[in-house]
Amino acid sequence: MWELTKSFRFEAAHSLPGTTFGADSEEIHGHSFRAEVTMRGTPDPATGMVLDLGLLERSMAEVQKALDHKLLNKVEALGPPTLENLSRFIFERVQHAGKITRVSVHRDSCNESCTYYGPQN
Repeated sequence: MWELTKSFRFEAAHSLPGTTFGADSEEIHGHSFRAEVTMRGTPDPATGMVLDLGLLERSMAEVQKALDHKLLNKVEALGPPTLENLSRFIFERVQHAGKITRVSVHRDSCNESCTYYGPQN
């Protein structure tokens, strides 16, 4: 069994009212994010690849375009712009590319990350 991970970066702003950070969190502020999409599988004998990364890259580029340099509070279907919702949002938009097992979103400047594993069967 192999795991293959591909990542992308995006810059975005948000505000998060109602947290213990108070006014600092309620004001619109920006972060640099890194998203990692991980899939698991066995390489195809003909190609030697778990997945053609070009297929995943196309899906990831679409999601990156939807998030990069955006006010996340206005991104439709995201919900409150938390790490939890970002990881779910990205997972839902790339899962068709292959056997995606998880999506992690990192906010390195804050030393924070969140991983979404998708629906559990």
